[in-house]
Amino acid sequence: MRIGLQIGPERGRYAQKVGKLVADARAAEELGFASVWTPQIPGDFDAMTAVALMGDGTSRIEIGTAVVPLQTRHPVVLAQQALSTQAVCEGRFTLGVGPSHHWVIDDQFGLPYERPAHVVREYLEVMHATFAGPGQVDVENDLFRVHAPNDVTDLPVPVMVAALAPVMLRIAGEFTDGTILWMADERAIAEHVVPRITKAASDAGRPSPRIVAGVPVALCADDEVDAAREYANKVLGHAEYSPNYQRLLEHGDATDVGDMLAAGDEAAVVKRLEGFRDVGVTDLGVRIVPFGTNRDERIESRRRTEQFLSSLCPEL
Repeated sequence: MRIGLQIGPERGRYAQKVGKLVADARAAEELGFASVWTPQIPGDFDAMTAVALMGDGTSRIEIGTAVVPLQTRHPVVLAQQALSTQAVCEGRFTLGVGPSHHWVIDDQFGLPYERPAHVVREYLEVMHATFAGPGQVDVENDLFRVHAPNDVTDLPVPVMVAALAPVMLRIAGEFTDGTILWMADERAIAEHVVPRITKAASDAGRPSPRIVAGVPVALCADDEVDAAREYANKVLGHAEYSPNYQRLLEHGDATDVGDMLAAGDEAAVVKRLEGFRDVGVTDLGVRIVPFGTNRDERIESRRRTEQFLSSLCPEL
């Protein structure tokens, strides 16, 4: 199981954000992490711009999005941006995409959030045709009528989908390189995710899919674990309010982000991470949760956790 980090974009001034993104990616590369994954946070820095910046500032590490919502960009436009980003990253970019959630697509953007799995399938058809270039893209399906040129580049772009429900897992297995998960605990991955996506990939004659699990981690004393879980729920707890995540949680034992947290001393954290490896996770996207009573303690907590995780790199 390869070990990667979730980094940026984070709240803050844009003038400072660019330098921090590049510095964080370089630090992750120097520490030996296999990958870094950056989310598309509503109202914040564009994730693919962040990837291009980090790709230009590094030389080895894989850089991926986790994830870019599909409905907000036309598939040809997203594919062209991905191909351009791949050129900057010199082949180290992995495009993670997904249908997002109703509270983003409908409530924030006023776009329809209907039949998301159907949207993803039709979208992928156009995007894959664009990736097959350079050349003319000609695709007509239920949602798109595309007859457009694409001459950006012919560097391949691996694609993974945030697949939570059975239909989405089947689509991810049939048409992409794997799935990127959040809020999926060990039982949900073992009993729900792995069997479905693996069978779909096998039936389609595709290689075994990558399974990237986003896991929050807090290195702390044993008597601080409960408080760390409460803190994780405070800073990351919006996720479980999505019906998509609620349905995913029903497949496992976790009920919130705090239950997902790998917390405690070094041995406890390793044991929890090994549990994800043992159920079929191929890649970790660790979200460090710095824990402390003040800013200085949290900065030190992040540093210690990052250093500890780097001692496990690149694989566990």
